[in-house]
Amino acid sequence: MYRYTMLCIWMLFSHGWVSAQTQRADSLKLIELSEIVVSDSSIDSEQRRNTLPVEVMSAESFRKSFSGNLPQTWATLPGIQSMDIGSGFSKPVIRGMALNRISVVENGIKQEGQQWGADHALEIDPFNYSSANIQKGPASLLYGSDAMAGVIKLNPPVIPYADQFLGEVIWLRKSINASLAASLMLGIKKKSLFSLFRHTEQHFGDYRVPTDAVVYLTQKMPLNNGRLKNTAGFERNSYNYTAFGKGTYKIESTISNVYQKTGFFPGAHGVPDSARLNDDGNKRNIDLPFSTVNHFKWIVSQQKYWERLSIYFQLAYQNNHREEWSTFHTHYDSQPVPEIDPDKELMFHLNTYNANLKLNYYASSIWKHIAGVDVQYQHNRIGGYSFLLPEYQRATIGGFYMSEYQVTPSLFVGGGLRYDSGSVDIEPSVDSYLEAYLQNQAYAPEEIERNKVRSYEVSRNFGDVSFLLGVVWQAEKHLLKANLGKSFRLPGAHELGANGIHHGAFRHEQGNPNLRSEKGLQADISYSYKNKNISFEASSFFNWFGNYIYLEPTGEWSILPHAGQMYRYTETEAFFAGGELQLDWNFYGNYFYHASGDYVYTCNRKEKTALPFSPPLSWRNELSWRFESKAITIEHHAIANQNRISRNEAKTPGVNLMNLSFSFDLKVNPNPVEFTLSIRNIFDTQYYNHLSFYRKIQMPEPGRNFLVLVKVPVSFNITNKNKK
Repeated sequence: MYRYTMLCIWMLFSHGWVSAQTQRADSLKLIELSEIVVSDSSIDSEQRRNTLPVEVMSAESFRKSFSGNLPQTWATLPGIQSMDIGSGFSKPVIRGMALNRISVVENGIKQEGQQWGADHALEIDPFNYSSANIQKGPASLLYGSDAMAGVIKLNPPVIPYADQFLGEVIWLRKSINASLAASLMLGIKKKSLFSLFRHTEQHFGDYRVPTDAVVYLTQKMPLNNGRLKNTAGFERNSYNYTAFGKGTYKIESTISNVYQKTGFFPGAHGVPDSARLNDDGNKRNIDLPFSTVNHFKWIVSQQKYWERLSIYFQLAYQNNHREEWSTFHTHYDSQPVPEIDPDKELMFHLNTYNANLKLNYYASSIWKHIAGVDVQYQHNRIGGYSFLLPEYQRATIGGFYMSEYQVTPSLFVGGGLRYDSGSVDIEPSVDSYLEAYLQNQAYAPEEIERNKVRSYEVSRNFGDVSFLLGVVWQAEKHLLKANLGKSFRLPGAHELGANGIHHGAFRHEQGNPNLRSEKGLQADISYSYKNKNISFEASSFFNWFGNYIYLEPTGEWSILPHAGQMYRYTETEAFFAGGELQLDWNFYGNYFYHASGDYVYTCNRKEKTALPFSPPLSWRNELSWRFESKAITIEHHAIANQNRISRNEAKTPGVNLMNLSFSFDLKVNPNPVEFTLSIRNIFDTQYYNHLSFYRKIQMPEPGRNFLVLVKVPVSFNITNKNKK
């Protein structure tokens, strides 16, 4: 926004200067202009017009915090946390909510995979995006029911103004798992056409943790040299973005493919067996058990502008194919070894189709209307010798209207209404092997009949209304936001029909076909102050749900062999409350201080406990020295004890961590080469992440980690030799 503003100013004054030169000399007048200061930016503009709190991950912050893992990078912002899986992958958490309550939006389309599982990674190339806008709070109005906790918008590539070739090479090295990643980007801008291609490879070995043992199902499992055996893996991604614009029309195409293969730590998979953890002498091999996932996405967007009206239309297709492989094992004597792919334990094959239409109408310079409709259809197929999730089809359609009105130069109001309708159809499934097993175990006939059905036929329709009302008040250095919203979420197919051992979560999970759509009322207020040297922001929120859906430990033992306790999806009255603080202070010359913190209080009204995976109080202090292209930052990250826990959770002690980063640019005309060195957990402190799925087996987080990031950009303008 800044450079476009300066370009307009330059064109205005250059046009005036040329016009003046064509007049007679005696008509010229000397005009002295006062100083012009351009202080606005696209970030400030969005903050003023968006009634919800928005965290912006700038390119500078991204560079300092980047680890090859997007959720962990975003987690350096207040109100954002990272739910870690243990093999270098994570899921984002916003104000204590995650999974199907957060929408990650890439080029206007929500990422659709098996996001219901916390052990499933986010299938997006982390090297493809260096900035993101994270909206905290109910974003269902614009993005549908799955955005009730917030939305993470990944910013698309910036199209250069001049015709040019451009390229980029990024290299990343991490010591904690001997990770090595490289990403190559090539692009061209020629007149109305812009096209960019990127390919990324990332390979990593077994993770090192500062402990010599973990505990799985009450059994102590030794670790050789602190290595998590079989947690190695690799990622291979390709991406193409092409845009063509002519006059008031623009069309964009985004094609991406992400492939990941990672090992499962055998000390947390199936029946405990210490022998499987014996060192095999190779920290980079991927043995059974392991998972693979391939996510293909194609988005086509078209935009047309008139004087007061713009139309935005999108079509998208996504294919998510996930498989989990483990040496064939059965608890039933009657189950034979499959003839094809005998070690394929689970397979999920999800196809998603989207169509979105949005209209923007500017009634005047101070009044804007937005309306839209979006349609989605999903079909999920399954395979493998085990059962967890049934086949299903899901269709949704939603329409919305919202209005933004500037009452005075300082006061802005907005609000809107949305209605969503959806249907979920689940295929029935009967396990004949389980039936024979129960008969051999002499179970009662009625109990056999009840348990042999792994999924019932379900055909459910849902529909509900969402709304949002908000106000923004700005006076010089002050900005105040307040909003109230109602949101709802359709229950996922896993919440309605899952029924099996989820090894990644170490439990038997069972759906509930009678669940209602999840409904909540949400309110928040935020205040910010900004002057030349200081910026301060404080926000608070309160969310109430009449029927929050969560996995409840039932206290019943699963009838499946070696499955342990049964966890069943159920509803409860629940509320979330908390807030965030952050301060930036340029206190002396090139020295800067940054502080940020967040806290979430959750309550399960039925159990009188916290909800599962409630993030603890967290606070960050950063001291930086910046001069031209050089920067040194030392960070202290304090995490409080988490003693408010759900049933079957362990308390997590707090910790103090120290991190250090150093960055500089090497001037190589015309583009600088960027170097960043980071040291995470400088003192190799042993600590636990309460949001990690491996917290259950008393596995600490990785220890000291050295990261080296090198970015080499290349660009040169294309000159037209025939142009005079």
